[in-house]
Amino acid sequence: MLRKLILATFVAITSVFSFGQNIDSLKLNDNEIPSDYSKSNELLCMTPHAYSFYIQTDIYETFLGKVTKKEFQSFGKKGDKGSILYFEFEKEFNGQGFLDGLLWGQDLKPTKSEPDEYYAKGNILVIWSFSLKSELKKTSKIKIMRLLN
Repeated sequence: MLRKLILATFVAITSVFSFGQNIDSLKLNDNEIPSDYSKSNELLCMTPHAYSFYIQTDIYETFLGKVTKKEFQSFGKKGDKGSILYFEFEKEFNGQGFLDGLLWGQDLKPTKSEPDEYYAKGNILVIWSFSLKSELKKTSKIKIMRLLN
């Protein structure tokens, strides 16, 4: 019995270190949210591309891989609202080229009219669907980069 308990503990610890961060640790908590923003339970994506990607992720599974978990956080203040989209894939995410085209079209980079940005590392993908100069996006990006790099 003790061997099984030790083995189960070892497997749990190993899986935490091998899979790195999980979505819950990447989310902004209440004390990290800039004071003038409020939370929303609605999906408030700035573009229809980010919105449809979140809603219909399953149609992209054949070439992006299986999503095992997805969640979002939405925030707003006067002049700035949007959503942070979190995805956890079964395997490493390798769909950057596809996502560039989906989010930005021919520009292949964020623009004023297509301001979504994303970051992928390992099996984690985060999309910020906010305006280019969003304070909340900047706060979240700093946290994500610190945790995933």
